Amino acid sequence: MTDHAAASAATIEIATSVDNELVEAFARLIPQLSSSSTPPSAIALTELVEAPDSVLFIARVDEVIVGSLTLAFYRIPTGLKAWIEDVVVDDGARGHGVGRLLSEAAIDQARERGAKNVALTSRPSREAANRLYQRIGFAARETNVYRYDL
Repeated sequence: MTDHAAASAATIEIATSVDNELVEAFARLIPQLSSSSTPPSAIALTELVEAPDSVLFIARVDEVIVGSLTLAFYRIPTGLKAWIEDVVVDDGARGHGVGRLLSEAAIDQARERGAKNVALTSRPSREAANRLYQRIGFAARETNVYRYDL
């Protein structure tokens, strides 16, 4: 299947409810994203789906969930911001435009909600993902990212 055909075969939707299919998809996808994170429970997914400041996008190919992206919104004194987190595409569906479709859907949603910008981070070792983000129009920033683990 060509990249264009795979991308056109993919559909992107916003998760509005949690069922066994979604829980099982995350059980398969999260280990491909992070070896140190456990897949979310049905309760955790429900909290995410119902949260007003987050949007859970899922990608399907041939009716099977093959990817997801979470878009989080937060308001600060300088405006509404959006942040992309936990982008994952199933190994078998990578390289076919699914990540691009997920990212573009998130950008469209952020624009519709009036966000000032959309940010994300990506490890340098994720070369294909970094190339994708740059092709879409994300620009690397000169900044230090800090994290305080709790």
